[in-house]
Amino acid sequence: MRIVLGVLSALLGALAGWSALAALVIMLAGPDRDGGIAMGAFFDIGPIGGFAGLIAGIWLFVRFGLVRDAVPQPATEAGAPRPAARLSLPFAIPVLLVAAGLAWWGWYEFIRSPYLSHGFMTLDIQFRLPAGMTLPDKEEDVRIEVQEAHGYANAMLPPNWRAHDGERRAIISSASLMYKTRHRAVSLTLPGLATQSWPIDLPSDPDPTPGFSPWRVASEASQAKVEMHFRLRADR
Repeated sequence: MRIVLGVLSALLGALAGWSALAALVIMLAGPDRDGGIAMGAFFDIGPIGGFAGLIAGIWLFVRFGLVRDAVPQPATEAGAPRPAARLSLPFAIPVLLVAAGLAWWGWYEFIRSPYLSHGFMTLDIQFRLPAGMTLPDKEEDVRIEVQEAHGYANAMLPPNWRAHDGERRAIISSASLMYKTRHRAVSLTLPGLATQSWPIDLPSDPDPTPGFSPWRVASEASQAKVEMHFRLRADR
């Protein structure tokens, strides 16, 4: 157990030193549009902090991770008594908790992965307005927001976003999906109308849909019953 705790202490120190030095360099360097500074800070400068953190982790383990018993053990062959060393629980417990937390995070990010198996996928969304209702004149007057997990993104309007279905006006838009989650929704806000929202009924890790879903009205009661349907397609 001492060896395990010592190795964990050294690895956590290396990880902390690597990350801290890289983050410090990025913070001092300021904005980085092409990502070159971040890459250099992490791969070129970060290892220096990692080595320093490795040494610090070993020192902390030797200094605080091991405690000596007050009662000496039997004398060695050289005749000098040597106190027995044991692990310090106040040191071991935080190290094990931090290591367990990082292991869970690594499992979530790299094995379970919160990202869709197909990579980024495009959600095509169409809205059909009630008969007689006109479309806004400006693209800026149309706000379409897609909720995915705990994040929000604005849907994009193509140049031909003004459409129609027979005599009824329609809006065409699209948004990217990237996360595995069952909590997805889309909302539409138009001038003079309260925001209306619809749930996106897809599995947590969906496959592309064969076509558009049926038209449906918003979950909130509204005089203007705008309808929405969607389809999901893979970007690759």
